[in-house]
Amino acid sequence: MLANQNRRTKSLDKSTRVDEKPHRMEVCEKRFRQGGGLKRHMLTHTKEKPHRCAVCEKRFAFWSSLKRHMLTHTNEKSHQCHVCEKRFALRSNLKAHMMTHTNEKSHRCDVCEKTFALRSNLKRHRLIHTKENLYQCNVCEKRVRDLKGHMLTHANEKPHRCAVCEKSFALRKYLELHMIRHTNEKSYQCVVCEKKFRCGADLRQHLLTHTNEKPHQCNSCTKRFAQTGHLKKHLITHTNKKPHRCDVCEKRFTHGGSLKTHMLIHTKEKPHICDVCEKRFGHGSSLKQHMLSHTNEKKHRCYVCEKQFKQGGHLKQHMLTHTKEKTHLCHICEKRFSQSGNLKQHMLTHTKEKLYRCDICEKRFTTSRSLKNHITTQHSKDRRDQCNTTTGLTEVKI
Repeated sequence: MLANQNRRTKSLDKSTRVDEKPHRMEVCEKRFRQGGGLKRHMLTHTKEKPHRCAVCEKRFAFWSSLKRHMLTHTNEKSHQCHVCEKRFALRSNLKAHMMTHTNEKSHRCDVCEKTFALRSNLKRHRLIHTKENLYQCNVCEKRVRDLKGHMLTHANEKPHRCAVCEKSFALRKYLELHMIRHTNEKSYQCVVCEKKFRCGADLRQHLLTHTNEKPHQCNSCTKRFAQTGHLKKHLITHTNKKPHRCDVCEKRFTHGGSLKTHMLIHTKEKPHICDVCEKRFGHGSSLKQHMLSHTNEKKHRCYVCEKQFKQGGHLKQHMLTHTKEKTHLCHICEKRFSQSGNLKQHMLTHTKEKLYRCDICEKRFTTSRSLKNHITTQHSKDRRDQCNTTTGLTEVKI
């Protein structure tokens, strides 16, 4: 009798729960207590967005979403953290921020067991394992994980400005990462070589240099890369597009960074100075390479002949002597070269261009080596320092 009574009670409870939510959605069978809840839920299926922002004309499915969005225009931040006094526009953002003080990470990935403070961060992390891009951009039809951040690449909006150098960023999180560069604080340390980094992302990228893991592969030439950013830069080399042009000499470049580096040739600016010998350099990488001349440290070892090198680039060039690989082909005489620099130098023998000029007698040469030999043999030692080489090379299509 008691068992029958329990069964009747459970059946009654189930019936009561259904009666509490009489409004049922026919598509997904989700139930709601009120008709308004069902009506709002319907918008997730119809994709209808009836609420429009009067400032930027962005549209939203719900009035509450529009109300939250309006705070981005008013900059009103009424929710304050009692620990660090940082202010937030939304209570949910404050709640998420509080996790940074407690260091509580209750959300665990069931694949790699990595833990997260926020459920939303765990949800984004899981996409790494599934390789899914959930959101599609309606402008370029690209599928991305962070649609909000991606849309800013089309709008070219950068509302967040650095108060130190006035550089602007599309998202506040990018500005916060950038600000670390001004403080010079490096709180992330590699457990292998003890090198320190400003942010966790830089440390994670660095760790790949120890594991030699290169998960990102080019579909055109099967070359592999440790980082997606390096793969994206590499893919442009297959398109032969060079959208970045120098306004001084009209030389074109594949990447904006290459143009920025090239411009130092014209400005003669050398902002990087060595603290040991006070020699100046145009690029931070050049200074870093120069510092090795003071330490005589050779960290890069060839695993074939065990020869050691100061720079990774020198080791990479050396490895070609073992592999005999010559991937750079001259389209005129079909001669092959192991390095792109050697191919560019070779192309001058076909074009007969003489880009290197002696500043003493104004005689011109095809190669920098010929110019150096000329200075050594033809000009006196006391005037040799006056002769400088013209380092710019005109664009050679290969």
